[in-house]
Amino acid sequence: MTVLAFGTAAPAQAQRGPVSLPDGAGKLLAEAACGSCHGLNTITRSQGYDTAEEWRKIMATMVELAEPQEETLADYLATHFPEKPGRRPTLIPGDTEIEIVEWTVPTLGQRCRDPIEAPDGSIWWTGMWASLAGRIDPETMEMEEYHLPPEARPHSLIADEDGSIWYTGNSNATLGRLEPRTGVITEYKTEARDPHTGLFHPNGQLYFTAQQAGMLGRLDPESGELTEIVTEPRPYGIQVGPDGTLWIAYNGTNKIGAMDPDTMEIRFYEIAEAETRIRRLALSSDGMVWYGNSTMGRLGRLNPETGEIKEWPSPSGPTSHPYAVAIIDDVIWYNESAMRPEALVRFDPETEVFQSWAIPSGVGIIRRTWVTQDGDLLIHQSSSNTVGLVKIQPPAESQP
Repeated sequence: MTVLAFGTAAPAQAQRGPVSLPDGAGKLLAEAACGSCHGLNTITRSQGYDTAEEWRKIMATMVELAEPQEETLADYLATHFPEKPGRRPTLIPGDTEIEIVEWTVPTLGQRCRDPIEAPDGSIWWTGMWASLAGRIDPETMEMEEYHLPPEARPHSLIADEDGSIWYTGNSNATLGRLEPRTGVITEYKTEARDPHTGLFHPNGQLYFTAQQAGMLGRLDPESGELTEIVTEPRPYGIQVGPDGTLWIAYNGTNKIGAMDPDTMEIRFYEIAEAETRIRRLALSSDGMVWYGNSTMGRLGRLNPETGEIKEWPSPSGPTSHPYAVAIIDDVIWYNESAMRPEALVRFDPETEVFQSWAIPSGVGIIRRTWVTQDGDLLIHQSSSNTVGLVKIQPPAESQP
């Protein structure tokens, strides 16, 4: 265990590849301004925009440029990278009404992700590329960022009952605890090289996945004792079921795992198609496990008692890539992460009816959702540095 003072943010790390941009005024600027934070293939693979104004809007969430540079770059991108309409979502109308409120986080280019709600109602997110944690006061809309160790690159975070913020140090093999009132950070070194997603169990233990290491772990916050095990390839999402069982989504095999919190023994449920990959899952009140079959473009349900699996095609089809899954009042909410704009989807298991909406800043990607104490949904868009709150309106018959 290591106790640190207030850290400093690390610059976003580039992800470069052998990509060449088309010639033209603005090419060098794109290579310098865009390529310093992400690979140029992020541009070439993007959905694109038809107008310079649309490009300027998304650029403003990533980098700060002087007006002449901004104009040159936006014109260049609009000329060479117009919209690719093939990735538009299939939106399904319906009766449920929602309002999406979005905040652009202060540090540009941080790739905010995985928002949560703390016990006091504040909203927190992790800025992975800038190694920070951020906080929104939903009453005042004020935002504050806390710098974590530069090499941490936190993948997710979770609050404990006392309001401390725990994060997974995805690049420095740590679990960290941030005390917001003092800024003091305590680190716990892990054997797994890349802690991914963590959560607290009702037993007070912190459980986590480590995707690339192929490991699962458990930390006792009181003693600092860590227990880690090797598991199936690429464990990703993790949730606690009504009976205390830990459910694991695997992004490297066609399986879902059910782990005993005490023994850490795992029972596996296999999905029929070998190509199936699952990033996130959630549990309904009846104990059913709902998941996004990302590679097949389907929403799925596992009955743990019988092993029966049923899947429904997602509205935008087999390439829609369902990702994050949440359940509110036994209604399923998830995102179609490959669509542009990204789509938020609602599925009612009783009627088997879908409804979906385009996310306003929807260049992607929602990687994790969170159900608030008020029964609303926290989302984010990593590419446009926004954190969002989906306010779900109650059905007309339940309104006063």
